Amino acid sequence: MAPPPLIQLKDISLTFGGTPLLSGVELSVSAGERVCLIGRNGSGKSTLLRIAAGLVEPDAGSRFVQPGATIRYLPQEPDFGEHKTTLAYVEAGLGPGDDHYQARYLLEQLGLTGEEDPAHVSGGEARRAALARVLAPSPDILLLDEPTNHLDLPTIEWLEGELERRRCALVLISHDRRFLTNLSRTTAWLDRGQIRQIERGFGAFEEWRDEVLAEEEREQHKLDRKIVNEEHWLRYGVSGRRKRNVKRLGNLHALRDQRRNYRGATGNATLAAAEAEKSGRLVIEAKNIAKAFGERKIVDGFSTRIQRGDRLGIVGPNGAGKTTLVHLLIGNDPPDSGSVRLGANIEMATLDQHRESLDPKLTLAEALTGGRGDHVMVGDKSKHVIGYMKDFLFAQEQRGTPLEALSGGERGRLMLARALAKPSNLLILDEPTNDLDLETLDVLEDMLGDYEGTVILISHDRDFLDRVVTSVIVPEGHGRWIEYAGGYSDMLAQRGTDVKRETVKAEAPTEEKKEARAAAPEAAPRRRLSFNEKHALETLPKTIDKLHAEIAKQQKLLDDPDLYAKDRKKFDAASAAIAKAQDELAAAEDRWLELEVLREEIEQA
Repeated sequence: MAPPPLIQLKDISLTFGGTPLLSGVELSVSAGERVCLIGRNGSGKSTLLRIAAGLVEPDAGSRFVQPGATIRYLPQEPDFGEHKTTLAYVEAGLGPGDDHYQARYLLEQLGLTGEEDPAHVSGGEARRAALARVLAPSPDILLLDEPTNHLDLPTIEWLEGELERRRCALVLISHDRRFLTNLSRTTAWLDRGQIRQIERGFGAFEEWRDEVLAEEEREQHKLDRKIVNEEHWLRYGVSGRRKRNVKRLGNLHALRDQRRNYRGATGNATLAAAEAEKSGRLVIEAKNIAKAFGERKIVDGFSTRIQRGDRLGIVGPNGAGKTTLVHLLIGNDPPDSGSVRLGANIEMATLDQHRESLDPKLTLAEALTGGRGDHVMVGDKSKHVIGYMKDFLFAQEQRGTPLEALSGGERGRLMLARALAKPSNLLILDEPTNDLDLETLDVLEDMLGDYEGTVILISHDRDFLDRVVTSVIVPEGHGRWIEYAGGYSDMLAQRGTDVKRETVKAEAPTEEKKEARAAAPEAAPRRRLSFNEKHALETLPKTIDKLHAEIAKQQKLLDDPDLYAKDRKKFDAASAAIAKAQDELAAAEDRWLELEVLREEIEQA
């Protein structure tokens, strides 16, 4: 006999605008069940989870929660309210009989002191504090919306182990395939407003989904053929038997209505990198490079040789220096010692993780065209912005949508669209999978598989790494980095251990540890970025772009071979301006890199 549900949603309907977001949705979760909620970006997964948490009222349907059952909900964007510290925020989520020590214990496991000011935490720190808040009460039901967002690999693997050990029911939304496969036992697929469910985990989902869609396509083909036959009868086969004809005509109208009201599955993005001419066989050669900031060694004695067609993955905890290592390899930052040599004919395109660097007031079309007309240059070809938007699953109506109104997944697709439009034979991808749905991840993987150039990838997505990269670079501490052949799983097999961070520990607290923790003095407040440092980190990329533009402008003047003879003053002014801009650019890039490393270090200290 099946156990009674802890939470049950029946006939849930909700409409935003004209199209129903949810239509007669049913979801039931019993004690100990592990359900992954799957669906495309914008399909209503987060809304359904908020309905389950009691935070959104549907247009129709009912929500039942077993009396006495406790629910905790993890949103994508936590609201810290007026809490002064992360500890106060976590403790506010505890019930009257809950153990307050769990709040401190979980914060410690997640690399936080509890003294952080919620108004000034990073995205990763906010996510870890929110996780501690929902885990500390040991609820009967956990509703988790993208729990791995902003987390590094050691924290993801710790969280996976922690959830595996717990006995609570779990409803999970995530784009991390490995995380879903390891934790789910049931899959609920939210598609076009309705849920289909199988009593198997995510590992069986994609094959089952493809079978369902193929069968649906066959049924639609049969319907189309039937309509064609009936229309042929209407034109040529009507006889004198009026009653039978009226009924058959009514059936034809019903078939047409069925076809007209059919909502087809959302198509996939069309991702294609604008490829430049081939680079030389050697792309990057680094010999014994080193980089340090003060006493802290970021890279120490690292060597590698990257050839055309290689796919290099870089993994490690936040703050380990992954971005710094990439900047050294591609020549954006000189090493303190050692040498880096770039091969011939390198054309580079970069996707960084700082999506907020774009002006949020820009429209989608302006961000794609650079504010210049209605066309996007994709490689050396001009394409109308509407057509390019559709390649990345944007509707024509979104052309004038400001970037601040886009969802996380939409911002991710926008940044991909911008990066892939540039001709390249070397792609630098920093966390490209953030907020992308599973179908878009599939297309991105296929695109990278077909890309003839070289890829350097920073990612915390284990499955994506396994599917894409040919070697993995991992930090071993004190600036040492080691390269392993194969994907992430191959690296683990060779290395014999996970990528760990000392602040993430799996063991449960003992009574001795509780007493020692209670007797210990309060931890000193951690170093934080000052207001001026945060402001500089946010504004320096724009300053760097302006300086690049100024250098290009002055260089265009100096490219005139007759300028010196025609206008000596103009030549001297341009020479002085370009020298000044180059000095300012070097200083701005050095300052940005210094602050970025400091931010990474603080984020995971």
